[in-house]
Amino acid sequence: MKMRHGYLLLVLALFFSCHGKINADTDSTAAGTSEGSGKITFIELGSVNCIPCRAMVPVMEQIENELGDQVEVVFHDVWTDEGRPYAQTHGIRVIPTQVFLDRNGKEFYRHEGYFPAEELYPILQQGGVKLP
Repeated sequence: MKMRHGYLLLVLALFFSCHGKINADTDSTAAGTSEGSGKITFIELGSVNCIPCRAMVPVMEQIENELGDQVEVVFHDVWTDEGRPYAQTHGIRVIPTQVFLDRNGKEFYRHEGYFPAEELYPILQQGGVKLP
């Protein structure tokens, strides 16, 4: 069991460090603003070591794959030195926390805990995302 758990953490760490679409603390969009990009920003604040946070990985991938032209997905591992400032910037209390920014970079919705995709879509629509 310990070996399997370690393998899963390694896979998740590699995913978040190498995945080409979901930003992870590496560029200007990682600061959590979609200003100027013309996209809604979906910020996932969590950790690769948190079980509910790991459950959000397929949700983030689904949103990126289906709505990547309208939604920018950003992940911050707030249990790392690089991600910790984002926890303070966004004033989170628990992980995972999802923060949604409009096209001007202004927060329009926030959710704490696991957020299934089917419940997330209406929130994106509130922000102006057109669903397929």
